[in-house]
Amino acid sequence: MQITPGAGAMYCGNCLRDNTLVQALRRLGHEVLMVPLYLPLTLDEPDQSSDTPIFFSGINVYMEQKLALFRRAPEWLHRALAARPLLKWAAGRAAKTRAADLGELTLSMLRGADGNQARELDELILWLKTRPRPDVIFLSNVLLLGLARKLRNELGSPIVCMLQGEDYFLDGLSEPYRENCWRLLGQLSADVEQFVALSRYFAERMRERMGLLSERVQVVYNGIALDGYEAATPENPLAEANANGSTLGYFARMCREKGLDILVEAFIELRKRGRVPGLKLRVGGYCGPTDESFVAGLRQRLESCGLLEQSEFCPNLDRPAKQAFLRSLSVFSVPAVYGEAFGLYVLEALAAGVPVVLPESGAFPELIEATGGGVLCAARNVKALADGIEKLLLEPQQARHLGQTGQRAVLERFSAEAMARNILRVAEMVQEHKSGVAALG
Repeated sequence: MQITPGAGAMYCGNCLRDNTLVQALRRLGHEVLMVPLYLPLTLDEPDQSSDTPIFFSGINVYMEQKLALFRRAPEWLHRALAARPLLKWAAGRAAKTRAADLGELTLSMLRGADGNQARELDELILWLKTRPRPDVIFLSNVLLLGLARKLRNELGSPIVCMLQGEDYFLDGLSEPYRENCWRLLGQLSADVEQFVALSRYFAERMRERMGLLSERVQVVYNGIALDGYEAATPENPLAEANANGSTLGYFARMCREKGLDILVEAFIELRKRGRVPGLKLRVGGYCGPTDESFVAGLRQRLESCGLLEQSEFCPNLDRPAKQAFLRSLSVFSVPAVYGEAFGLYVLEALAAGVPVVLPESGAFPELIEATGGGVLCAARNVKALADGIEKLLLEPQQARHLGQTGQRAVLERFSAEAMARNILRVAEMVQEHKSGVAALG
């Protein structure tokens, strides 16, 4: 069983990854139940949780946190506020929330059966008891650790928790909630059989933050569904892109944390240098209500430099449009300013045969080492980023070689099926350990 919180109207990397994993496991012949929490999932592939109710309805969770009387609300009202149409409406509102405003609610959720949302946990377990008992329960991230103890005790299934970049959210909470949540996570880790991190970098980071022993954290790299990505050829995609002028691309959430402003400044710098004539900028990815003013500021900056007509912003593309977008690029970069736990967008760009230029931080050095699909530059440095991009654009043969090398690596080692098989090994290891403990008992 895979338990995944929905992020409302936002394209969330964790949701995308979990959904792809469940689909791949099912294709390999395994029975997998995907349980969504809070809000409907926003995805660019078929929703693997579409036949499952949404538990911990976002509206009920919020009301239970804010109003003590609501925790004893009649069942009919509780069910009415969990209706999918109403949750879809709430999804748009959720896109405006900030981590700094969610400390009290996050801490309550981590308290599980002792928190204000205990009723939601009871409802989930009651429903799960009508289903076949899962061999292993996977939690999408540590923010769900408050569910672990009661799920394990009531269902008898071992718990595996994924580590998917939660530190950035937790560190964004206001005090005293930030410190209290981190402390509680260390205590709740005892309820989990195994943790799975997306990269060596993030495994080590979370070991330190949560006080975990090395053997309790496995690393399983992300994989992506390869449908729609073509094999590299001399004409695809760089020759086609360069025939019409070079294009610098970005595809991730359009926000400051992902370094989009740094990339815009690097683009302006490259145009000022004039060594790559006709260079264009294409920006794609999720743009929500809280991102719109930031993007508007970037447009004004480009306009002030006379470069707005050479720039294109393509928000909220579906999967075919995203793949076409990536194939139009000469070089790809998302210069994230925080330690990225992985970065699915890197695999997607490489799958399209596009070389990447990334900051030397977070998991990026691992991805470059594993794929051979790009180069690194100094983090948070506009000049260094511009230099790295310019070098590839001025050496198209090298750029093409990096793109094709990275694409082969993704096709061979970073598919959804490869990720699913590695997750299965973790599940089998956990089951074997449980069987061994039971035999000793």
